[in-house]
Amino acid sequence: MGVGDWCMDDRAITPLPNSPSQGGTELGCGKRQIIAFIIGFVLIWPIATHAAEVRDLIGECAFCHGDAGIAKDKDVPHLAGQQSDYLYNQLFAFRTGKRRHKEMRYMSRHMTEPEMRAIADYYASLPR
Repeated sequence: MGVGDWCMDDRAITPLPNSPSQGGTELGCGKRQIIAFIIGFVLIWPIATHAAEVRDLIGECAFCHGDAGIAKDKDVPHLAGQQSDYLYNQLFAFRTGKRRHKEMRYMSRHMTEPEMRAIADYYASLPR
C-alpha cells in the first residue's frame, strides 16, 4: 500500500478499501482534505476579499457615521439599517452634486458605483 492509501482520523489509522494501489479510484484521505481545502478557499476568498475591501471603504465613513453606522453627532444621520437603495441613491446624488453637502461631495467624488453599492449594502445590513 502506498502513502496515500491510508486515512487517519481521530480514532485510528486505517487503510482505504478502494485505494488506487488496490485497483480502485478512491482518493486518499489527505488528498480529499487538500481538495476540500482548495475548494473552500476558492469559494471563501472572494467573500473575505470583498469584506476587507468594504471595511477599507467604510473606514472614512465611520469618522462621522460611527463604526456601526450610528452617528455620535445629532446633526449626522445614522446609516445602520437604512434601505440599501436609499443609501446608494444618496451617495450618487452627493457625487453628482444633486444633493449638496460639502463633506459628502468630497468623500463621494472618487467613489465608483460598485463601491457606493458596497457601502450602501454594508450599512443596510447593520441593525438599527
